[in-house]
Amino acid sequence: MMNIGQSFRIMKRRTNATWAVRAALVVCVLVGCCSTRAQQGLNNLWLGGFDSDGPPPFGGIDMDFFTGEVEFSFVERDIGFKRTNTNITNAEGELLFSTNGAFVANALGDTMVNGSGLNPSWYTSQYSEGLSIGQGVLIIPKPEDPHIYYLLHATIDDWATGMAHYLYVSTIDMSQEGGLGAVITKNEILIADELNYGKLTAVRHANGRDWWVYCNKGNSNSFYRILVCPEGVVFDGIQSVGMLRPADGGQVCFSADGTKFAYYWADQGLEVFQFDRCAGSFADPDFAMVVDDLTFGTGAAFSPSGRFLYVTTVFDVYQYDTEAADLAASQVHIAHWDSTYSPSPPFAALFNIAQLAPDGKIYIGTGNGTQVLHVIHNPDEPGLACNMEQHGIHLDRYFSNSLPNHPNYHLGPVDGSVCDSLGINVGLPDAVVQQAVQAYPNPSAGVFTVQYAGKPTAGVMEVRDLGGKMVLRERLPAWSQVHQVALTGAAGLPTVQAGLYNCKLVWGEQRVRTRIIIEP
Repeated sequence: MMNIGQSFRIMKRRTNATWAVRAALVVCVLVGCCSTRAQQGLNNLWLGGFDSDGPPPFGGIDMDFFTGEVEFSFVERDIGFKRTNTNITNAEGELLFSTNGAFVANALGDTMVNGSGLNPSWYTSQYSEGLSIGQGVLIIPKPEDPHIYYLLHATIDDWATGMAHYLYVSTIDMSQEGGLGAVITKNEILIADELNYGKLTAVRHANGRDWWVYCNKGNSNSFYRILVCPEGVVFDGIQSVGMLRPADGGQVCFSADGTKFAYYWADQGLEVFQFDRCAGSFADPDFAMVVDDLTFGTGAAFSPSGRFLYVTTVFDVYQYDTEAADLAASQVHIAHWDSTYSPSPPFAALFNIAQLAPDGKIYIGTGNGTQVLHVIHNPDEPGLACNMEQHGIHLDRYFSNSLPNHPNYHLGPVDGSVCDSLGINVGLPDAVVQQAVQAYPNPSAGVFTVQYAGKPTAGVMEVRDLGGKMVLRERLPAWSQVHQVALTGAAGLPTVQAGLYNCKLVWGEQRVRTRIIIEP
């Protein structure tokens, strides 16, 4: 069992003061000048676990990607998470709030002011400790207002049909209660119709500021389109495209660059659409039928570049090449369940919901309350080279399929498009657009983190001494924002001499530099 970069911390409840002690930037050089810290937070923190009143392996567990290597924390908090799960941090990686679909919790894990009573329905009343609906909640920051966040959410309103009857929006104001926030409006009906439950997702508008949000009308091929802009959350239209979808589960997802959209449910197969971020419209659906022994609990996630799409059945994981001439024919069988149980039968470590993480890897839930996750280490590599590792992450706490529903908060405008009208990148050379880079701690003994703005393509990082000799060269996954560097040997001592080193990050013609100080 591999615990990747596994660092465990035990705490009572996370507070802003706890997070404030993060290492500060010492040296920051950007094309010959100093720059401010790159924004890397918003989706770096994954919350899971439940029943903190019980002894381990019950309790909360956090997965934090802020340093580039996932760190694990055991946390006591009132909120627990099942399948319905999302949260958001600020740019410094500090938790703001979270929700499990039944209530909203503040950064301490306690119920936020006016945060109880989400999603009123018979189903919600049966799961007051947290809902079990995949992608049932979604958080979108209000454009041009740093304190306001919109929570879009739904439940199951008709148990017989498995449909939601409402899409709700609630509003959180983080300027209230001393920075712990309060829910200022709750359960406002945005759409009243039969909706396939869950599968809420969003992508940044081509202007780089606003957001498109989508849900699916039940027993149809229609998608409701919602626009989130400085004026608020507004219904923007409905589009009918692709195949008819009855009441179903599964997962939907956008590629990190927002150009592709996947809708997957094992019983009905996989569709991959092209997406226009300017118009907010889907086009050119491509279909592949996925054979599965069971027709529930399936997931989908794009690789960082968006080329490869991974889908999970209950017992298997497949890779599809979205750039292939024939999507269905590009299928590669990546994994079959290896009969592992965690911690013991009948809790099988099967395959379920999937999520691309800030470290460029894809994590896959098990469909049960187990103590493991599966991981695809190199999702942009074709076939078995993607390095799928079953139960590769051991959590030491029960984790009930609780992967968060996070959009790509770091996606910018489509530069030069007709919708690129806000001038977000105007006047900045391509080589320095959102290219701040940091290294911390700096100086270090040889282990440090490099932080930078996410890019839609893979890059490389090179570390050289002042004479130009290469001492390290490593790949940077597309859309990653942090990368941990270890210039140390097995004994934890530096593998290079103490001194000053140049660190260069390259994405095609774009490159940034900083300097690293290694101490003896």
